[in-house]
Amino acid sequence: MPVTKEFTVFLEDRAGTLGKVCRALAERNVNILALHSFPIGGKSVTRFIVDNPTTTKAVMDGEKLTCTETDVVQVKLPHRPGEIARAASRLGEANININYAYCGLESGTNAPLVFFGVTEVGRATQILEQAAAAAAKS
Repeated sequence: MPVTKEFTVFLEDRAGTLGKVCRALAERNVNILALHSFPIGGKSVTRFIVDNPTTTKAVMDGEKLTCTETDVVQVKLPHRPGEIARAASRLGEANININYAYCGLESGTNAPLVFFGVTEVGRATQILEQAAAAAAKS
């Protein structure tokens, strides 16, 4: 179960800003695997999971955007009812807080992925590996 880099950017909450950033990534052949964006206080908090973090950082710098890089847990779960509930419940049972979560697609296969921003990435990775293994058996 991989730990992956997430980029968080604060964009102006106005028409065209998200498209401009996504276009800049595409022009550098960066594939966006997952995206989460929501408005707050005149800004949009936008999170990206990409296939090329190094190039993404260069693009963000080139666009003069301040971004933060965070480790998040990535889990591939079967695409059926209850799998996210089981994974989230296991984290809760281990007293690991989920700050946020969102979904995306695995590059090359288009398999669904879930990304968890959690308080304890290392422990969460172990727990979610067990959850994914159990889900694959059922």
